[in-house]
Amino acid sequence: MSKNSHSSDGGFFTGDEAAARAYGVAPKAFLITGAPESFEQQQRARIRKYSILMSIRIPALILAALAYMATDNGLIALAIIAISIPLPWIAVLIANDRPPRQKGEMSEYLARREARAQQRALQEKNHETIDG
Repeated sequence: MSKNSHSSDGGFFTGDEAAARAYGVAPKAFLITGAPESFEQQQRARIRKYSILMSIRIPALILAALAYMATDNGLIALAIIAISIPLPWIAVLIANDRPPRQKGEMSEYLARREARAQQRALQEKNHETIDG
Protein backbone atom coordinates (compact mmCIF):
# COMPACT_ATOMS: atom_id res chain seq x y z
CA MET A 1 0.00 0.00 0.00
CA SER A 2 1.29 3.42 -0.83
CA LYS A 3 1.95 6.25 1.63
CA ASN A 4 -1.12 8.08 0.39
CA SER A 5 -4.14 6.38 1.98
CA HIS A 6 -6.39 7.56 -0.83
CA SER A 7 -4.22 6.37 -3.68
CA SER A 8 -5.56 5.55 -7.12
CA ASP A 9 -5.40 1.80 -6.45
CA GLY A 10 -8.08 2.05 -3.79
CA GLY A 11 -5.85 2.12 -0.71
CA PHE A 12 -7.67 1.15 2.46
CA PHE A 13 -10.96 2.28 0.93
CA THR A 14 -11.40 -0.92 -1.05
CA GLY A 15 -15.10 -1.72 -0.83
CA ASP A 16 -15.98 1.39 1.24
CA GLU A 17 -17.98 3.39 -1.28
CA ALA A 18 -18.69 6.49 0.81
CA ALA A 19 -15.08 6.99 1.86
CA ALA A 20 -13.83 6.27 -1.65
CA ARG A 21 -16.18 8.85 -3.17
CA ALA A 22 -15.09 11.41 -0.55
CA TYR A 23 -11.52 11.08 -1.82
CA GLY A 24 -12.52 10.82 -5.48
CA VAL A 25 -11.42 7.21 -5.80
CA ALA A 26 -13.46 4.50 -7.52
CA PRO A 27 -14.40 1.79 -5.00
CA LYS A 28 -13.40 -1.80 -5.72
CA ALA A 29 -15.81 -4.67 -5.37
CA PHE A 30 -15.10 -7.47 -2.91
CA LEU A 31 -14.80 -11.00 -4.17
CA ILE A 32 -17.39 -13.25 -2.56
CA THR A 33 -15.32 -16.35 -1.88
CA GLY A 34 -18.03 -18.20 -0.01
CA ALA A 35 -20.38 -18.30 -2.98
CA PRO A 36 -20.58 -21.77 -4.57
CA GLU A 37 -19.80 -22.29 -8.23
CA SER A 38 -22.81 -22.39 -10.52
CA PHE A 39 -23.99 -25.74 -11.84
CA GLU A 40 -22.73 -24.86 -15.32
CA GLN A 41 -19.23 -24.06 -14.00
CA GLN A 42 -19.12 -27.31 -12.04
CA GLN A 43 -20.26 -29.28 -15.07
CA ARG A 44 -17.68 -27.63 -17.37
CA ALA A 45 -14.92 -28.46 -14.86
CA ARG A 46 -16.05 -32.10 -14.64
CA ILE A 47 -16.24 -32.41 -18.45
CA ARG A 48 -12.75 -30.93 -18.73
CA LYS A 49 -11.35 -33.44 -16.18
CA TYR A 50 -13.09 -36.33 -17.98
CA SER A 51 -11.74 -35.23 -21.36
CA ILE A 52 -8.20 -34.90 -20.03
CA LEU A 53 -8.24 -38.35 -18.43
CA MET A 54 -9.75 -40.01 -21.50
CA SER A 55 -7.30 -38.23 -23.81
CA ILE A 56 -4.44 -39.87 -21.89
CA ARG A 57 -5.66 -43.38 -22.74
CA ILE A 58 -5.02 -43.46 -26.50
CA PRO A 59 -1.50 -41.97 -26.25
CA ALA A 60 -0.78 -44.50 -23.49
CA LEU A 61 -1.71 -47.37 -25.80
CA ILE A 62 0.44 -45.89 -28.58
CA LEU A 63 3.28 -45.41 -26.08
CA ALA A 64 2.94 -49.08 -25.06
CA ALA A 65 3.27 -50.15 -28.69
CA LEU A 66 6.29 -47.88 -29.19
CA ALA A 67 7.88 -49.15 -25.97
CA TYR A 68 7.43 -52.74 -27.10
CA MET A 69 8.92 -52.03 -30.52
CA ALA A 70 11.86 -50.09 -29.06
CA THR A 71 12.77 -52.44 -26.23
CA ASP A 72 11.32 -55.81 -27.29
CA ASN A 73 10.23 -56.04 -23.68
CA GLY A 74 6.57 -56.94 -23.26
CA LEU A 75 6.57 -56.17 -19.53
CA ILE A 76 7.02 -52.43 -20.07
CA ALA A 77 4.23 -52.41 -22.65
CA LEU A 78 1.95 -54.43 -20.35
CA ALA A 79 2.67 -52.08 -17.45
CA ILE A 80 1.68 -49.07 -19.54
CA ILE A 81 -1.48 -50.85 -20.71
CA ALA A 82 -2.30 -51.93 -17.13
CA ILE A 83 -2.08 -48.30 -16.02
CA SER A 84 -4.41 -47.21 -18.84
CA ILE A 85 -7.09 -49.86 -18.20
CA PRO A 86 -8.77 -48.19 -15.17
CA LEU A 87 -8.64 -44.69 -16.73
CA PRO A 88 -12.21 -44.77 -18.16
CA TRP A 89 -13.61 -45.91 -14.81
CA ILE A 90 -11.66 -43.24 -12.92
CA ALA A 91 -12.70 -40.59 -15.46
CA VAL A 92 -16.39 -41.44 -15.04
CA LEU A 93 -16.12 -41.38 -11.24
CA ILE A 94 -14.45 -37.98 -11.31
CA ALA A 95 -16.86 -36.60 -13.92
CA ASN A 96 -19.90 -37.69 -11.89
CA ASP A 97 -18.54 -36.28 -8.66
CA ARG A 98 -20.09 -33.13 -7.21
CA PRO A 99 -19.07 -30.95 -4.30
CA PRO A 100 -20.20 -32.32 -0.94
CA ARG A 101 -23.56 -31.15 0.32
CA GLN A 102 -23.52 -28.37 2.86
CA LYS A 103 -24.88 -29.10 6.31
CA GLY A 104 -28.65 -28.78 6.14
CA GLU A 105 -28.75 -28.81 2.32
CA MET A 106 -31.68 -30.86 1.08
CA SER A 107 -31.34 -33.11 -1.94
CA GLU A 108 -33.26 -32.04 -5.04
CA TYR A 109 -35.39 -35.18 -4.92
CA LEU A 110 -36.51 -34.50 -1.36
CA ALA A 111 -37.10 -30.82 -2.08
CA ARG A 112 -39.32 -31.63 -5.08
CA ARG A 113 -41.19 -34.28 -3.10
CA GLU A 114 -41.76 -31.85 -0.24
CA ALA A 115 -42.96 -29.12 -2.64
CA ARG A 116 -45.42 -31.54 -4.28
CA ALA A 117 -46.73 -32.60 -0.85
CA GLN A 118 -47.27 -28.97 0.13
CA GLN A 119 -49.04 -28.26 -3.16
CA ARG A 120 -51.33 -31.29 -2.68
CA ALA A 121 -52.11 -30.19 0.85
CA LEU A 122 -53.11 -26.74 -0.43
CA GLN A 123 -55.31 -28.24 -3.14
CA GLU A 124 -57.05 -30.65 -0.75
CA LYS A 125 -57.73 -27.96 1.83
CA ASN A 126 -61.30 -26.64 1.85
CA HIS A 127 -61.25 -23.07 0.68
CA GLU A 128 -64.03 -20.74 1.66
CA THR A 129 -65.41 -18.60 -1.09
CA ILE A 130 -67.06 -15.32 -0.32
CA ASP A 131 -69.93 -14.37 -2.54
CA GLY A 132 -70.16 -10.65 -2.90
